[in-house]
Amino acid sequence: MDEALLVVRCQLGERDALAELVRRWHTPLWNYLRRMVNTAELADDLTQETWVAVLRGLPRLKEAERFAPWLFTIARRSLLNRLREDYRVPPEPEPPVVAGDPVLDRVELLAGLAGLPLLEREVLVLFHLHDLSLADCAAVLDVPAGTVKSRLFRARGMLRARLAEKGFHRG
Repeated sequence: MDEALLVVRCQLGERDALAELVRRWHTPLWNYLRRMVNTAELADDLTQETWVAVLRGLPRLKEAERFAPWLFTIARRSLLNRLREDYRVPPEPEPPVVAGDPVLDRVELLAGLAGLPLLEREVLVLFHLHDLSLADCAAVLDVPAGTVKSRLFRARGMLRARLAEKGFHRG
């Protein structure tokens, strides 16, 4: 079913449509948030906060076809609000990373992402892992598309350097 039609059906109050929308978007939403925070529990909390905000705001969404960028924008706001709250608390030290087999797999890639600053990590996750376009990334991040391009360039270089430090080289 077309995504925009599903959103309109949700706006009209169809519970089955809402269940389908959540079924389609819950995992991508959780994955985005999990890549941005340190624990699965925090990702769970932020995902729940995001869905509550979506339910409240869905009747006011004017462009149903823009649901994905709208959803990730809400998730980002929830994330930033939580980070502002947590900023006041000193962070726990990260456990040391032990380099193993020099074959880059998903675990090492995600570990490399986790070590990047938030702005760079966020743009890589949205663009490469959630396949949002430059324009959609710009809408989610509330920056011009040119800024997204420069952040992507910088983030890719930082990730490449971080993985090379750990002994992972492009094959």
